[in-house]
Amino acid sequence: MIYPKKINAGAVIGLVSPSSAISEERLHACYKVLKSMGFSVKLSDNICADKGGYMAGDERVRAAWINRMFADPEVDAIFCVRGGDGGNRVIPYLDLDVIRANPKIFVGYSDITSFHLLFNQQCDLITFHGPMVSSNLVDHCDPETKLALFSCLNADDTYAYVPPAGFDIKTLRPGVAEGPITGGNLTVICTSIGTPYEVDTKGKILFLEDLDAHIGNLDRMVYQLKNAGLIDQAKGIIIGQFTDCRNDREDYDINQVVLDATEGLDIPVMSNIQSGHGFPMITIPMGATCRMDTYASNILFYTK
Repeated sequence: MIYPKKINAGAVIGLVSPSSAISEERLHACYKVLKSMGFSVKLSDNICADKGGYMAGDERVRAAWINRMFADPEVDAIFCVRGGDGGNRVIPYLDLDVIRANPKIFVGYSDITSFHLLFNQQCDLITFHGPMVSSNLVDHCDPETKLALFSCLNADDTYAYVPPAGFDIKTLRPGVAEGPITGGNLTVICTSIGTPYEVDTKGKILFLEDLDAHIGNLDRMVYQLKNAGLIDQAKGIIIGQFTDCRNDREDYDINQVVLDATEGLDIPVMSNIQSGHGFPMITIPMGATCRMDTYASNILFYTK
């Protein structure tokens, strides 16, 4: 796996919208916040485009801009402006040879999970489940989110997950496990099943997060993974933010669903990891080797 080149002040950020669009006003704010961080910015021209009311233009155009940003020797890193919907339409039009030949930082989450799975599994590229420009950096760039992002992007040999104040790691099932980390948004992971970029969990740490879902739907998706054999193949599970998700009873939430799905498996399960749709949003290097240790209550990623 390739941990991409670091970025410093003066680096060129390629800003793309692989899923949904933003307004012209919002785009101006995104450009301004990246410039304030000391970066130069190249913009794809579909960021404010509209297809169907929920996609940032045609999928071929969205794919072409991702290909172009990877191929452009002036672009040092690629940041997604937001998630949303329609990212999986882009997959068939990506030039994986170009992406393999030009490994770069690629940052996003939520609907961007499709791209993490694809780039990790077919391009051997470590990508970053981290804050997006419009969704996080413009309005919610708290110090912990910003520090974690650039600590992860510029890590030397290891990068440690540091729990934000008040969000201690919780152990649901004790143990130690090590393997590449995969996963992301639970809904999007489930839509990968049966596709060429289906999530591969064998010997890996599975990370899960989601937004605005009822416990019954979360249960259905976790058990889709379970019944597909993907839970049983994992070496460990890390549960991230399940923001604005709804339970019918206080004592039965996503943690309990995952415990039920892993009953009889000798694998560690951690929860309360602050990565997903909430704030602070701590960056995770997807595809990197991860060591989770419930006894030491830590999560460590290896960048070499």
